[in-house]
Amino acid sequence: MKKVSIIDVARQAGVSVSTVSLVLRQKGKISDATIEKVQAAIAALGYVHNVAAANLRANTSNLIGLILRDFSDSFSIKVMASVVQELEKQGYMVFLGQPLDDHAHLERCLLSFKQQGVAGVIYLASDTRRTQLPEQIRQCPLPLVVVSQSLMEENCNLVMRDNRQAASLATRYLIERGHRSIAYIGGHEDDVIRQQRLLGFRSTLTQNGMVFREESTPACSDDTYAASIATRHLLEKNNTITALLCHSPDAMIGCITGIHQVGRTVGKDVFLTQQVALVGFEDMLHVNLTSPSFTYVSSASEETGRQAAGLIIRKLKEPELQTQRITLSGQLIARESA
Repeated sequence: MKKVSIIDVARQAGVSVSTVSLVLRQKGKISDATIEKVQAAIAALGYVHNVAAANLRANTSNLIGLILRDFSDSFSIKVMASVVQELEKQGYMVFLGQPLDDHAHLERCLLSFKQQGVAGVIYLASDTRRTQLPEQIRQCPLPLVVVSQSLMEENCNLVMRDNRQAASLATRYLIERGHRSIAYIGGHEDDVIRQQRLLGFRSTLTQNGMVFREESTPACSDDTYAASIATRHLLEKNNTITALLCHSPDAMIGCITGIHQVGRTVGKDVFLTQQVALVGFEDMLHVNLTSPSFTYVSSASEETGRQAAGLIIRKLKEPELQTQRITLSGQLIARESA
């Protein structure tokens, strides 16, 4: 069976080959009627546009390299889905890389991107204990956008979440509902996200004439058991605590267990001394299937993905674009737990 060519499409539509080419590349001022004729001819003949060959001829690429180290990180997964969706809307395809480390594997990943002819790279940083990029990413010769959950000490195109604002928003919400003894559970001591949130937590307490106490911010491993132990010990030492900020979804689940172990329940009624209000920092489906449903500050993951995709496209179209730093704030979603 003869392969359908762009010449066949032009003949079928009654237009020139250059006009078909402009329609395929969505370039030039082509009338809607002509575009419809070309698209009808493409559909009738079953023509498939070879984008790779067209890009090679034009010395361009519609491939974007996306690097994601940690597939267990829900924030990064949601950002990735949003990035892919937004790029595909704009006619780009994503080439995904998952290096096992920040050294040889990452170097091979970037080499593969170069060999495949990607136009730019989006790097999803998942290590919340680091504020600097891996050397290979820092030296990347391609247009680069970094997505981070925490502050990066780098001069690069960056899209990140505002953890300090998120904690401040959650703390202010609890104070406005009458809570005067609030604690923060979870995260390792050297976790940058935890450190940033504690700054917002402390600042908001101080602004409202309340005292920040280090003993009310126990750090622990990122698992439900560690969080349950930390919660139980905290509530046993201080039974006046009426609200908890939960570092992660696992910390939130652990908090529930710890609260029950000391004979208290989860709830928003500050005047019922046995109830403890919970606020998290991410919407997790498996958590919100429980009762009560949980109040949280959104991670703005979808908007983060859209902004990252938009920024890499702008960088490709405007190579001289100045370095951009985009910080996104979350919104508080009030439910039954606080």
